[in-house]
Amino acid sequence: MFHAAAKGYQNGENLPERVKVYEKLRNGIWVYNGLFHLIDSYIEEREGRKVVKFRLEFVTGKAKQENPMQDIEHSRIIPGAVKVEVWKRDRGRCVMCGSADNLHFDHIIPFSKGGSSLVVANIQLLCARHNLAKRDRIE
Repeated sequence: MFHAAAKGYQNGENLPERVKVYEKLRNGIWVYNGLFHLIDSYIEEREGRKVVKFRLEFVTGKAKQENPMQDIEHSRIIPGAVKVEVWKRDRGRCVMCGSADNLHFDHIIPFSKGGSSLVVANIQLLCARHNLAKRDRIE
């Protein structure tokens, strides 16, 4: 179905489908990476199997960008490798209260104030309560 939807978009038959993307950090731990447009797909043969690959573009709320990766150095999306390191460092717990429930990856220096998503030292784990209370403040 995803392949057919992507081909439909490529052929001008429909608008791109919106898909939620999750990343598996390790068994039982998944992180929401955002909403993306499904814009292309292709099928590869690999080890005797057919594998479908997809091309996605981050939904920004604006019209389709010429090059969505042009500002990769200042992206809100936290790379998986950074998330894994932060998870290990913070031991899968909120750094404020120690909760292991409903955790969020938080920018210590907020993204809106120039904080990087690429530096482990700028990302921390916070529970939903502490993340919502912090908002875009530097603490």
